[in-house]
Amino acid sequence: MAELALFPLRTVLFPGGLLELKIFEARYLDLVSRCLRESAPFGVVALRAGGEARSAAADTVQLHDVGTLAELIDVDSAQAGILLVRCRGTQRFGVGATRQERDGLWLAETTPVADDAVVAPLASHANVIKSLAEAIAALAAQGAEPFLAPHRLDDAGWVANRWCEILPLPIEAKQRLMTIGDPLVRLDLVDSLMRVRHPAS
Repeated sequence: MAELALFPLRTVLFPGGLLELKIFEARYLDLVSRCLRESAPFGVVALRAGGEARSAAADTVQLHDVGTLAELIDVDSAQAGILLVRCRGTQRFGVGATRQERDGLWLAETTPVADDAVVAPLASHANVIKSLAEAIAALAAQGAEPFLAPHRLDDAGWVANRWCEILPLPIEAKQRLMTIGDPLVRLDLVDSLMRVRHPAS
């Protein structure tokens, strides 16, 4: 990959995940406009330390070393100077050397991280898959749709990623799960977390 513009956030974007942003800082308004013109993604990287706002001093900002490309789905101008943006997480990337432009926009040299292999969940994962299907149905009944279609309940990586998004885990834990290269291992860990939280399941 060439040098990539970054959007540091206090969240972890997973491949296949939905990210909704309310953008008002000039550097990110310009970034979204450029991505729209060029049909290009930007990079989302979780913050290890420091803040999202422009006022955060560059020397206090620390980024995690793996992020995810964000592909624009739609952009709506709610009012002057504010954009409501919906993005889809696509490929993970490793973060190399970083620099910050005058307006505060972070740029990084990046290297692509291989996509998850598409593998079926194991028979032992039946409960965690059933629970996700039930969670999707319950959320839909409340008018909430946190996951992008299609819902791939037959894909171990997709199931693991969706659970990682909605489980109340610390950012550090979500980041570690996102970087695991084997989707079955990631789903095993999610299954273990579910059993700890709900021992009867």
